[in-house]
Amino acid sequence: MKKVLFATTALVATASVAAADVSFSGYGRFGIQYIEGADGESDTNVTSRLRLQIDMSAESDAGVTFGARVRLQQNNTDNAVSGDDERFGSPAGTGFNGARFFARTGGLEVGVGNIFGALEFMPGMYPIDLGLTGLGYDYTAYNFRADAYSSGGNGSAGANGVEVLYSAGDLSVHVSASETNDRIAAHVAYTWNGWTFALGAQDSDSDTDTEFAASVGGSFGIADVTLAYAQNGDEADGGGDHVVLTGRFDVGAATNIEVYVADADYFTETSYGIDFNHDMGGGTSLRGGVASRGDDSTRVDLGVRFNF
Repeated sequence: MKKVLFATTALVATASVAAADVSFSGYGRFGIQYIEGADGESDTNVTSRLRLQIDMSAESDAGVTFGARVRLQQNNTDNAVSGDDERFGSPAGTGFNGARFFARTGGLEVGVGNIFGALEFMPGMYPIDLGLTGLGYDYTAYNFRADAYSSGGNGSAGANGVEVLYSAGDLSVHVSASETNDRIAAHVAYTWNGWTFALGAQDSDSDTDTEFAASVGGSFGIADVTLAYAQNGDEADGGGDHVVLTGRFDVGAATNIEVYVADADYFTETSYGIDFNHDMGGGTSLRGGVASRGDDSTRVDLGVRFNF
């Protein structure tokens, strides 16, 4: 009787898994990073990250897809007091982040929990991925002053995050809201003749949150270029305008170079950087770059990334 019960339980469990769609993806990266502060003090250390992303979904008889996304991520800086990874959530060590749940039908999607965020997800906010680690992300115009999907924490999952995304052909619209600073944000984007134009806005209780954003990006001769702007709150409260110009150039069948220049009212100096990305095949790449940041610090990195 027990053998029959075990076999039946296993059959039911297998059937349940077969009816759903579960996929695993992610990447690993490791290398060396050099940081020199505005005071001239410098440090060189190993940098690493492992990210495992799990996407789950099931489709109802009515054709509505329900699903969720979670990540398991570990950085060698997870126990640090400060660092780039803090913008994605508290450095609490290895563990699953807050889940994002969604329901999707046709071009309409509703998400709750650890939402993407309308400004974070807006075209032109991540025009490049500099070096191995991002090297400070001064080229992200909205400056992380809005709701965003957190890889290392709950994000808006603990602040009742909700969003609606809609796309039809070349047009896309994204609206998001959360109880964090009572934020309500939206962007609209349209692609025409290979160029994508986007406008975004946000209402918030914080004087330093992003209020307005705009971007345009596309191919211009030998380069992919993006121009982005954001008004990130009041200058008197530590905010102000942030402007970014980026470019990506192919310098061979397997190598490209990315560059940026950015300036903001809250920068001490103009920020700029350059990198290279060399595809070694099989989802592996050699990456490195250097950035002079707006706080007058310098970052350099070099290493390997492999996608899976």
